[in-house]
Amino acid sequence: MKRLVLLLWTVCWYPALFAQDMPDMWTKSGGNNPAHPGLKWFTGAKFGLFIHWGLYSKLGGRWKDSSYYGSGEWIMNRAKAPAKEYAAVAKTFNPQGFNAEEWANTASEAGVKYMVITAKHHEGFSMYDSKVTDFDIVDASPYGKDPMKALSKACRDKGIRFGFYYSQFLDWHEPNGGGNSWDFKTKDKDYQQYYRTKSIPQLRELLTNYGQLGLVWFDMPGGLTPEQTKQMIDSLRLLQPNCLFSSRVGHGLGDYRDFGDSEVPPVPITGAWESIYTHNDSWGYIQHDLNFKSPKEIIQLLSNVASKGGNLMLNVGPDGDGKWPQYSINYLKATGRWLKQYGESIYGTTYGLIPAQPWGVTTSKPGKLFLHVWEMPADRQLRVPGVDAKVKSVKILGTSTTLNFRQQPGETTVQLPVTLPDTRNTVLVMEYGGNQSDRSQLRTQTVSSQYPQAEIPTVWAIYNGAAKNKLFTWSHYFGDWKHDNLAYDMTTPEDALVFPLDIQDAGDYRIVLEYACEQASASQQGVVTLNGQQLPFLTLFTGQFDSHKPMMFIRHAIGILHVDKPGINNLTVKPVSGNQKELFRLRKVILQPVK
Repeated sequence: MKRLVLLLWTVCWYPALFAQDMPDMWTKSGGNNPAHPGLKWFTGAKFGLFIHWGLYSKLGGRWKDSSYYGSGEWIMNRAKAPAKEYAAVAKTFNPQGFNAEEWANTASEAGVKYMVITAKHHEGFSMYDSKVTDFDIVDASPYGKDPMKALSKACRDKGIRFGFYYSQFLDWHEPNGGGNSWDFKTKDKDYQQYYRTKSIPQLRELLTNYGQLGLVWFDMPGGLTPEQTKQMIDSLRLLQPNCLFSSRVGHGLGDYRDFGDSEVPPVPITGAWESIYTHNDSWGYIQHDLNFKSPKEIIQLLSNVASKGGNLMLNVGPDGDGKWPQYSINYLKATGRWLKQYGESIYGTTYGLIPAQPWGVTTSKPGKLFLHVWEMPADRQLRVPGVDAKVKSVKILGTSTTLNFRQQPGETTVQLPVTLPDTRNTVLVMEYGGNQSDRSQLRTQTVSSQYPQAEIPTVWAIYNGAAKNKLFTWSHYFGDWKHDNLAYDMTTPEDALVFPLDIQDAGDYRIVLEYACEQASASQQGVVTLNGQQLPFLTLFTGQFDSHKPMMFIRHAIGILHVDKPGINNLTVKPVSGNQKELFRLRKVILQPVK
């Protein structure tokens, strides 16, 4: 218990790289090669556009009489469509609505700095003029043209870096390709033959015939040893030494790190990395999928990823005619309009030197802190902890509007106007002189009655005893992955989580625990403590964990605690004596001021 008593908020730092149990080989590491010179443009770009386009786009989420939800580009696999029957879709694939200049113009208006498009996805169909196979858009479809020639040129004309996605192992069309076990017997497959005759020759085509590429975005490694993968990469680098390779090439041999689909790391991560998200629920076009992220969601997602030090690559799935969903066009352009004013706070930035606050997140440049205000404090006093450099000025970015501020040891307070120019995310630029300490890993989290609530993820807790934190991954629809770092293995009172809190206002606070709880863990006792006060609770069953089903969480309000005066406080969550199973899997602690 001495550990709990002696915790000092000034030394509560989080490890630079949080331990994650990632099952996918391509997300464990990246950048094991010497630092690539192309990373300079990549790390400054911040906003990329992913495009999934293929025969699956023509199908639009339907095969015969069945509709599919989730990842539309996996429809051949999910329907177990015979390869010959699926290949016949190409005979009607004629995207006359495709216009390379329109695509590039929309991408430019959206403010994206690079574009990656599927040259070949798992279905095996090549969306360019390949001499390696006739199963491509030029030879197998009535379209008869190479859209990648026009698109690569249009992007470069707009100053957008261009790259290809390529599924190097999975190929459901080829007898020796990975993945298709319903047509071809796995034991009879010769993966080396597939790499020799299709995969590597096609990669050479892409790196030879489409000008300078910014990157090749590999996917689904397999069938090669680390040594064979390195030989492949080395041979491809001879064609374009300046081209980046993504971490999903496998075995830690990529130039930068890609996280899992729809995953943002919970804390700032050093090095070059990228977070990839769908605009709706699918990568490939599904006609009945209209669950599009709003401009506000895109803007806040982009600023959150940038605040952790990474890039966001957002996906659009054009239809079989080559048209983008109108929602994607409208919402991307709205994001671009926001970037016209606030782009300095995204492009070329590093992670925020000040950790996330109840009002939003931060990004950084030398001599500048960018304050991304998502939530206006009720008293319009924006409190920024940890600024130890000399503040020179605070302005609304992109304007001459100067804001009054008061700098004190440990905290700088900015007086906000009655209304903010953009309720989704108004960015303030705080210019300073001298050196600003890196406070990004500070565990102490801010709680204030000026906001509806404070949500404290468990990654910021101090772990005692057997308590651990692990990344849990599950899905809603097929391939619609969700990720959360959860605390688990809390069984005895020694397995306590301690949350260092900077509570800025005295008063009453309702304590809410957000967690998942399996049947075996339900009806066990736990307790929350704060300044000698205790809130006992009983865990509630939410559901059994299954990585291919939704993980169900409950927001369990367990009671109200009183804070006599502002200051640093340790809130503790722990099991009581006598429990036989883990208490639950805790997602976050929420404190709501009682009004």
